[in-house]
Amino acid sequence: YVCGATDTPLLDLTIGRAVTQAVERWGTQEALVSVHQQVRFTWREFGDRVNEYAAGLVGLGFQPGDRLGIWATNVWEWAVAQFATAQAGIVLVNINPAYRGNELAYVLNKVGCSGLITGVAFKTSDYIAMLHELLPELGDSAPGQLAAAAVPTLRTVIRLGDETSRGMLNFAAVPAAADAAARRRLAEIETTLDPHDPINIQFTSGTTGTPKGATLSHHNILNNAYFIGRTLGYTAADRICIPVPLYHCFGMVGGNLVAITCGAAMVYPEEAFEPGAVLRAIAQERCTSLYGVPTMFVALLDHPDFAVADVVSLRTGVMAGAPCPIELMKQAVSRLHMPQITIAYGMTETSPVSFQSRRDDPVEKRVGTVGRIHPHAEAKIVDDGGETVAIGEQGEIMTRGYLVMQGYWNDAEKTAE
Repeated sequence: YVCGATDTPLLDLTIGRAVTQAVERWGTQEALVSVHQQVRFTWREFGDRVNEYAAGLVGLGFQPGDRLGIWATNVWEWAVAQFATAQAGIVLVNINPAYRGNELAYVLNKVGCSGLITGVAFKTSDYIAMLHELLPELGDSAPGQLAAAAVPTLRTVIRLGDETSRGMLNFAAVPAAADAAARRRLAEIETTLDPHDPINIQFTSGTTGTPKGATLSHHNILNNAYFIGRTLGYTAADRICIPVPLYHCFGMVGGNLVAITCGAAMVYPEEAFEPGAVLRAIAQERCTSLYGVPTMFVALLDHPDFAVADVVSLRTGVMAGAPCPIELMKQAVSRLHMPQITIAYGMTETSPVSFQSRRDDPVEKRVGTVGRIHPHAEAKIVDDGGETVAIGEQGEIMTRGYLVMQGYWNDAEKTAE
C-alpha cells in the first residue's frame, strides 16, 4: 500500500478558469505551435480563440452537459475545441481518428452526442464520405438541424478545412454564431460550472467487449495534468513536443492540459506520429520535452536523419504505454539528450497518471519500476480475496483518490464491475 504526498494542495478550479489564468500570467508567450499547419498562437491569442469558439457553441444552442464529439488528428483546432467546450460546460467526447463508420456510430449513440467536430481525411480515412454514408439525411439537412436515423441525438456536424460540405458547418464559421446574448449566456454559464462536473469522455476498450466511455471531471484531469507538470519540473520556458495522439489521454492531458497549468508551449509536429517530422519540430521549435511510447523513441533513434538532427534543446519528457528496455532508456538519455526523462504509468480511468518516476531517479529505477505514487493518490496491490499482499508479491493494483473517473457513461453495470 502506498500513499502520495499531500503537501501541495489540489487545484480547485475549472479548466475554463485555468485557461483564463494562463492568459493572465503568460499572455505574450507562445502557447501553441502546429508545425505542419504553420500556425502559432500566444496565450492571449489562444485564449481569444477559445473564448470566441465557446461563445459560438453557445450561440449554436449547445447547453452545459451536452456531449460534443471530436473525430480528428493533431491539429490546432483540436486544442481550441478542447478548451472551448470546457469553458461552456460542454462534455468533449474524444473519438479515435482510426474509427470506421460503425465504430463512430457506436460511440456517438453510447453517450448521446448532439454535435460532432470532424476532420476531412487522413491516410485511408475519408471522414466526410463515411459521415454521408452513415447519415444519408445529412445532405438534405440545414446545418445544425440534422435528424438522422442512425444517430438520433446528433444535430450539428462541424467540419475542419476550408471547403464546404452539405449539411455541415465549417469550423471557422462557429464564432460567427456568437451574438451579444450568447456572450452573456457564456459568462453566466462560467459562474455556474463546478470543478466536479463531468467535462470529458475518453473511450477505453479495456480487455473485453465494446469501448466504454470513462467520464472525467475538470477536477480529475486538471489536477492530474498539474502534478505531471510539477514532476517534470516544467516552467513557462518549456516547449512540449506532442507526437502522441490528442484523442488519447497522453496527448490531451499529458500535453495540452499540462501546458495550461505551467505556461509551457504545446508543439504538434504532424497530424500523427512521423519520426522525421518530430526531429524537425524539436530542432525548429527548440523543444525541451518529448512524449512517446517506446516504439516511437526507437523510430526516432533509428531514423536516417537522426545523425544530423539537432536535439540538444531536449532535457525531459515522458515514456509510457509499455515497458521500456534499459538500453532504450540509456539511448534516450545520451543520444536524445533527455537526462531527465520520466516513466509514467496509469490508465484512462485514472485521468491517467497514478505513478511516475522522478527526473533524478537512477536509470535502473526508471526502467525497472513505474516510478512513485503521484501526489494525493493511493494505491494497493491485493490478492484474489482483496487482501493487501506483501511487497514483492503479485496481485491486482487498485487506485483511489481525486484521479479516479466518475464512472463509465451510461453503463452502471460496467462501472460497478
